Amino acid sequence: MSPAEQWKNPLRDPLDKRLPRIAGPCSLTIFGVTGDLSRKKLMPAIYDLANRGLLPPGFSLTGFARRDWEDQDFGQVVYEAVKENARTPFKQSVWDRLAEGFRFVSGSFDDDDAFDRLAETVKQLDAERGTGGNHAFYLSVPPSAFETVLKQLARSGLTDQPNGSWRRVVVEKPFGHDLESAKELNRIVNNVFPEESVFRIDHYLGKETVQNILALRFANQLFEPIWNANYVDHVQITMAEDIGLGGRAGYYDGIGAARDVIQNHLLQLLALTAMEEPVSFSPQDLRAEKIKVLSATKPVGPFDKTTARGQYVGGWQGGNLVPGLHEEGGFASDSTTETFAAITLGVETRRWAGVPFYLRTGKRLGRRVTEIAVIFKRAPHLPFDDTMTEELGQNALVIRVQPDEGVTMRFGAKVPGTSMEVRDVTMDFGYGHAFTESSPEAYERLILDVLLGEPSLFPVNEEVELSWKILDPVLEYWASHGKPEPYKAGSWGPPSAEAMLARTGRSWRRP
Repeated sequence: MSPAEQWKNPLRDPLDKRLPRIAGPCSLTIFGVTGDLSRKKLMPAIYDLANRGLLPPGFSLTGFARRDWEDQDFGQVVYEAVKENARTPFKQSVWDRLAEGFRFVSGSFDDDDAFDRLAETVKQLDAERGTGGNHAFYLSVPPSAFETVLKQLARSGLTDQPNGSWRRVVVEKPFGHDLESAKELNRIVNNVFPEESVFRIDHYLGKETVQNILALRFANQLFEPIWNANYVDHVQITMAEDIGLGGRAGYYDGIGAARDVIQNHLLQLLALTAMEEPVSFSPQDLRAEKIKVLSATKPVGPFDKTTARGQYVGGWQGGNLVPGLHEEGGFASDSTTETFAAITLGVETRRWAGVPFYLRTGKRLGRRVTEIAVIFKRAPHLPFDDTMTEELGQNALVIRVQPDEGVTMRFGAKVPGTSMEVRDVTMDFGYGHAFTESSPEAYERLILDVLLGEPSLFPVNEEVELSWKILDPVLEYWASHGKPEPYKAGSWGPPSAEAMLARTGRSWRRP
């Protein structure tokens, strides 16, 4: 019996929630297979999927790189990556079955012969492994190489879909560096693959906590009635990292924090937070609501007061003295590339009119954390005098995306004693406490969705272009207005970031 025939199960009901979604016959080819992303995330995620029984028996993985390797050499590289970085325990039987499908093709992106060998390898996989003509191509390469690889895929016939089969391409960020470059990149990709076959990876959308935003909002009557401008004072979306650039200066210089994180991760989190309830959770309906939100989102000026940017300098972090950006090397001394960025956005819809959305991201900040904080308006406190509520802050609902996945609610409660005194307390939900199964890595979910042809968690080209349309005016302003402000490592950014909220009587959360 062929692997494809083994996979088919006529008794399997696709609506039975007890059964996981298992990919059909297919293979995955990774370009840039020797890079950090492949070693630390992609290869371990593929093993973890196999370990969970979510890949078909004949699944095959092909690596493409310049190295002079045989199939077994590539297998050893995958083995080392899995042993070091896999989330699930190592099982020899799972590994042996997975390793049977490893193939390697040596060559450069402009090498016609190499892509012809890849086409022959894919053809052999269909015959030997039962992959059924279903093949995905993961471009873990710089955007400058996209056009060359895509043209080679088309020239060698690898994009041709035999009847009843599929071909898909996976594209890693950055999706351009401004609106015009994003449009050009989309044109290049769509010249070779139709939009429904293009999967743009934003790994944040694969995180369980991000997907839980939809469940939190739309499966509960508790939150939706107050999820609007009548009750919400403002929203803070933060992605903070406690590490510096290290060896990434060559990639990062000229890109910066806003392009690297705000344009994709944080604007997608904003869209999920602010969107209206979709008609269904089908990819088309989810995208329609996200696009409506992004279409209505505008940067709030004047930018000298509503935005902030900075570069970290040396300081103490976690008990260690760490170097500043320019001491790490790789950056020009006069570089204006920011390592901290904060912007103010407005969502011009009936639900959110007048509610500022504050987005911030940075390197070498106080701690590593990603969260969405919905801060509510103060109650009038009519039955209380000032002394009863002087230590009471604003109610808040905080969705913790990483690392401690969960949700926190902050509200007022009476202090024990004879007098009426109200202080803030918190109620906490943690994924690790509530569920026995640990959350899968984002790349597990996203790679499986590519193989299943499930596009809900992947932004389409319209979302990408709208995100650049939102950010471009801020970037253009920064380009002509001096240098980023210095901030100490271990702090929460430059003084201008504090000032941008203080001018309206607000302040940033300290996660």
